[in-house]
Amino acid sequence: MADPTGREAVAAVWRIESARIVGALARYTGDFALAEDLAQEALAEALVNWPRDGVPRNPAGWLLTVGRRRAIDAFRRRSARDDRYAALAHDLGEGGVAAGGEPGEAQDLPWDPDQIDDDVLALMFISCHPVLSREARVALTLRVVGGLTSDEIAKAFLVPTATVQARITRAKKTLGAARVPFVVPPPEERAERLGSVLSAIYLIFTEGSSASSGDDLIRLDLAGEAQRLARILTRLVPDQPEVHGLLALLELTAARFPARTGPHGEPVLLEQQDRRRWDRAAIRRGRAALARAEQAGRGLGAYGLQAAIAECHALAASVDATNWERVVLLYEALGRLTPSPVVDLNRAVAVSMAHGPAAALPIVDELAAAGTLASSHLLPTVRGELLTRLGRTDEARAELELAVKLCGNERERALLERKLADLS
Repeated sequence: MADPTGREAVAAVWRIESARIVGALARYTGDFALAEDLAQEALAEALVNWPRDGVPRNPAGWLLTVGRRRAIDAFRRRSARDDRYAALAHDLGEGGVAAGGEPGEAQDLPWDPDQIDDDVLALMFISCHPVLSREARVALTLRVVGGLTSDEIAKAFLVPTATVQARITRAKKTLGAARVPFVVPPPEERAERLGSVLSAIYLIFTEGSSASSGDDLIRLDLAGEAQRLARILTRLVPDQPEVHGLLALLELTAARFPARTGPHGEPVLLEQQDRRRWDRAAIRRGRAALARAEQAGRGLGAYGLQAAIAECHALAASVDATNWERVVLLYEALGRLTPSPVVDLNRAVAVSMAHGPAAALPIVDELAAAGTLASSHLLPTVRGELLTRLGRTDEARAELELAVKLCGNERERALLERKLADLS
């Protein structure tokens, strides 16, 4: 009789070890796309065997050995006498999972322990290679580094599973066509490529912390996965300050999650949040990561500056007690480093808190005239709030009506509708 705990064991091992398994297979075969396919085949075999035969004593070794044997089969199909196949077969020594033997008794080491960090790091750099689109980087990172299935990724981003599968397939073909090698890039390329890795993790967290659509304001599973990936990255490249800056930003932002929603999932604005519910352990972790970023002595990067802004909120006893002058300065620095209309909009909010709505409205009006945020509900939301505070109710109502139309998240839309009702 099949043991249902076997499937649970497969899921647990896969989530923890998938990146190392795919990375080891990629190093072993020299083919990233093939390695990901081999790992998926091993996973499928485990889902059949483990519930029936029991969980092996070395689960990760079992998966890797099966993947390596599938690699030999693939090379055999390509060429019966291929030198590469001969070398692989010799290394494997026809050991591993023998017919009729103990499931999961891997006779060879699962991987070279000294190569683990390099394997996972190379996997991250490949998943976020600049030749891939932003959507492909996110999907591939969640698949091969995060260990999520196509169904889980599709659910996370509210797209069809077929769309995710197509993105992953296309990404692997693109990497193959571009002949991207499975290596950690040399130092001169690493800084540029690291930016892609950080960007993908940040995008995953952003969608989790403020879902762009759907019923939930926060996707804890998605945000948590981004935090996990950021923690892995700080261990793999501890000398990069922006990696610590990103982790600090994620920790300090996630610390407010417990107070950001009410009993029924409704949004709770910053000024109304019970700060006693903020996760103090996450704040300590975030501040420690920010200190690591500052210790490099190179000045904070974009993620570090955002983390410093989040720290201002974390340290304040209330909205009124927040050091808004410092927040404005940090947003000005962020805007010079990475110009963005969203950064300018956030700076306008900080200016309104430090100097009043009249000082902030020209910044928002300039953004509205530029039209760069025409499809976003954020701009009319902020403009409506400023106009409300200035007593210009009719104009505020028009802005909030527009914000309701543009907002894709049901929880956020309901909050905007309540604000609109309050004006009446």
